[in-house]
Amino acid sequence: MAGTERKGVVYLVGAGPGDPELITAGGIRRLKSCDTVVYDSLSSDCLLDLAPQAEKIYVGKRAGRHSMSQDEINTLLVKLGLEGQTVVRLKGGDPFVFGRGGEEVLALQSAGIPYEVLPGVTSAVAALECAGIPVTHRAVSRSFHVMTGHTLSEEGSLPPDFSHFAGLSGTLIFLMGLGNLPLIVSGLIKAGKPADTPAAVIQNGTLPEAVCVRGTLSDIEKKVKEAGIGTPAIIAVGDTITLEMGSTIKRPLKGIRISVTGTDNFTEKLMDSLKDLGAYAECICGLGMISHLNEEPIQKAYEKLEAYTWVIFTSANAVRLFFQGLMESGKDFRCLGNLKMAVVGKGTARELRQFGFHADYMPDRYQVEDLAEGLSHMVTPKDRLLIPRSSGGSKILNQILDCHQIPYDDIILYDVISRQKESSMEDSLAVSDYLTFASASGVTAFFDGLSSECRKQLDNLKVVCIGDITAKALADYGREADLVAGTFSIPGMVEAILTDVAGQAN
Repeated sequence: MAGTERKGVVYLVGAGPGDPELITAGGIRRLKSCDTVVYDSLSSDCLLDLAPQAEKIYVGKRAGRHSMSQDEINTLLVKLGLEGQTVVRLKGGDPFVFGRGGEEVLALQSAGIPYEVLPGVTSAVAALECAGIPVTHRAVSRSFHVMTGHTLSEEGSLPPDFSHFAGLSGTLIFLMGLGNLPLIVSGLIKAGKPADTPAAVIQNGTLPEAVCVRGTLSDIEKKVKEAGIGTPAIIAVGDTITLEMGSTIKRPLKGIRISVTGTDNFTEKLMDSLKDLGAYAECICGLGMISHLNEEPIQKAYEKLEAYTWVIFTSANAVRLFFQGLMESGKDFRCLGNLKMAVVGKGTARELRQFGFHADYMPDRYQVEDLAEGLSHMVTPKDRLLIPRSSGGSKILNQILDCHQIPYDDIILYDVISRQKESSMEDSLAVSDYLTFASASGVTAFFDGLSSECRKQLDNLKVVCIGDITAKALADYGREADLVAGTFSIPGMVEAILTDVAGQAN
């Protein structure tokens, strides 16, 4: 009805303690279907990748560096709700554990905006667990207690009830309290905690660069200073800190940070492989596609498929789009009966099998040059090749086929576009050990408009390329590849990294 105001809905979602894999399934589902994400400073932008369809609004909320006041955030959420949007308010940790989620709920209630709170794994528990410290343990600690630490000294003193908190048994946990560590330690001892009470400070809990310093109340300040511990950090005090319960599963890439570039399908598979080995992998430059399926060149090719003897696929993306366009053109697989099919590597062959076809040819080395050389010995000038691929496809294929006078139609099936995260790329590269490239077009997309600061970061990490052509494209931008995969595939890239890490450890 005219004049009826359609209200949206706001989901307050806990992003978890830092590791992006520790968000809940419910949180992931909301991100995938929302219109807008209103987010704080996060340890990883991987969670934002789960909502490619959504507008992203950054509101800050990191201690001492707020980009938007809490009142302004409340007003924003109400405004978006009144506009009828489905909003995810993505908050680090849990919305109700010192996340001021309650204030946002009150604002939504006042405005009559429907909302739901989806809990997040709190760092108060997760950071300790990942450091091998249980918050409770039979006969050691029957309880744990959490207090915020960053407001303790606003008036130069501890809160009035601090002595009661200090007198509690079990594990005492202080969030956001590193700057007040001396005040907390002296307050605990003054309240009756023995100076030899075990204590720990954990920086960047759950992340690859996590650091845990253990000691006692008497020496924890000194140890923290010597270790150069900074924020974000959690302080824990209690007898469970003497326990060592860290994971005993050996993952060879544990503690290694890897920045990944490429298409969604490729980066997802590569990151899964790296994460299974313990690495922290993050896509910092995604590649999207603009399809040309409706344009004249590929439509004409579909109309005269009987004129070709081979179809050449140089990527899994080309396979998917080719068959999608075939069906949309009104044809089906019966019109491919006279065609042989060649693929550049195992990933492309695997994608082809998804459509019910086995490749007739695949080179031993998975790169375009080898594909072209192999084909030149299998086909003749009487053949005609159809090559549906991206606009950034390697010209080496054309050069070799031309040299052997083999007829072909090289048709642009799609363009590759960059989805750089310039705002966070510098921070990601600064802490990365490796950066991966899976194609020459990926290299171009990465360097297109790259800031000078990001370029400088490349001197402090190792760059991994899937093959020689990708490495050459990298060299054209003035950076030599540190590692080139022995086999030009995801397993080959992973193996190159594994070998390099193992070599550094020896």
